[in-house]
Amino acid sequence: MAKTYRNAVHVRRVYEPPDVKDGTRILVDRLWPRGLGKADAAIDLWLRDVAPSAALRRWFGHDPRHFAEFRLRYLAELEGHPEALAQLQNLHAAGDITLLFAARDAVHNNAVVLSELLLRE
Repeated sequence: MAKTYRNAVHVRRVYEPPDVKDGTRILVDRLWPRGLGKADAAIDLWLRDVAPSAALRRWFGHDPRHFAEFRLRYLAELEGHPEALAQLQNLHAAGDITLLFAARDAVHNNAVVLSELLLRE
């Protein structure tokens, strides 16, 4: 039986320097990261439409206690943006990708939810 190999999905803070293994670097936040110049960002694509809504982001407030509920609400929101999600899925199908986020918490953020979604498919 032949093995099938998946393209990688990396999740990194946008403030970290690029890595040669990153593949296509995709910012998945609705707002541009504070203090980061566009020339210094090393971002290939900014997909605002796969980011959580402003209302959901404010509700979550990056509180780890709300992360399970945030995940459910965020996945429900993504169903309303099939074109943007399909674009992300196509990029993943084409090669390795890195989902970039600005939050300080590397475990409880929307990029983590997106990576789980992509790897589950």
